[in-house]
Amino acid sequence: MDAVSEVLKDVKLQGAMFYNGEFFSPWSVRAPESSTYAAYLCPGAEHVIIFHLVLEGQASAMINNEKVSLAAGDIVIFPHGDPHILQNGPATKTIDLAEHLPGIFANGLKLQRFGEEGEITRIACGYMACDRGLSEVLLNGLPAMIKVSLRNDVSGRWLEKTITHLVDHTDMSCAGEMAVLAKFSELIFIETMRSYISDLPPTQAGWLASARDPEVGKALALMHRSPAQPWTLTALAKEAGVSRSVLAARFRQQLNEPPMAYLKRWRLQLGAQLLSSSNHSVAEVASEVGYESEAAFNRAFKRVYLFPPARFRARSRAAQRAPAPVAPCVEPGPTKQQSVVAACGE
Repeated sequence: MDAVSEVLKDVKLQGAMFYNGEFFSPWSVRAPESSTYAAYLCPGAEHVIIFHLVLEGQASAMINNEKVSLAAGDIVIFPHGDPHILQNGPATKTIDLAEHLPGIFANGLKLQRFGEEGEITRIACGYMACDRGLSEVLLNGLPAMIKVSLRNDVSGRWLEKTITHLVDHTDMSCAGEMAVLAKFSELIFIETMRSYISDLPPTQAGWLASARDPEVGKALALMHRSPAQPWTLTALAKEAGVSRSVLAARFRQQLNEPPMAYLKRWRLQLGAQLLSSSNHSVAEVASEVGYESEAAFNRAFKRVYLFPPARFRARSRAAQRAPAPVAPCVEPGPTKQQSVVAACGE
């Protein structure tokens, strides 16, 4: 069984492509933390993951003191939504995209250009929105920046070509176009995670490395597939084909907590997601995530989330109803010399 696939069923990724840019070196842009994008991209989203796919040319991505080189076919993902810099060449000024987000989103996927001459770099940008609690399972232990080449295998190369075609030919006025781009954004994220996991060294710890482990990964998949089942350490160990002591030791070594503590935490995270996204009663949510009584669920939930389930639901719903900023209409600028600044009407 595949633990990553089981988790992705619950995380419920929501994404899309939102920017199509052509840059003429030298250039340098600073992307803000992903929470700055969230109000424009997906109001109410608890966490937003930003990614950039290089369609043509080259660039570099920097975060803190780390720098990676990017070529056509490379994708760079920022799992924790940290601010970062993209550039090519010795730019004299770094443009802060936070100041130009309304104009960027007003243009959609219409090609936006920065500069007039020099080496061309073309980048398509996208995002993934997800529930923070559920996504922590996948994101915990990941570095601030992940670079993967989509050209390393057949499926990645097909995905790159398809995304390029969609970005070049998408007409946002056509029915279904946004849905198609959203699905391919999810594919980009999953393909990147798949490549990242396959390249992890054997000594790597953390959730993704554990999901690859034959026995620990099977136990994880079982818990994520059927969280409401009355699992015991004995039952999990039997299904994984190892002794209770071996499973407990390897689980703690790789995930720094016992299997049953992990299961309890996951059940509460699922409960929080259901409270925010469904109309199920608290009693129904408690049953769905494996609690025998509503009272027991209430006590456990309040210890972790500080509020009882009903109050947590009310606060979550209020946050989801918060209005999003409205991007102003932007008149089309020059085709060859349009810059990010010009696109924003400044």
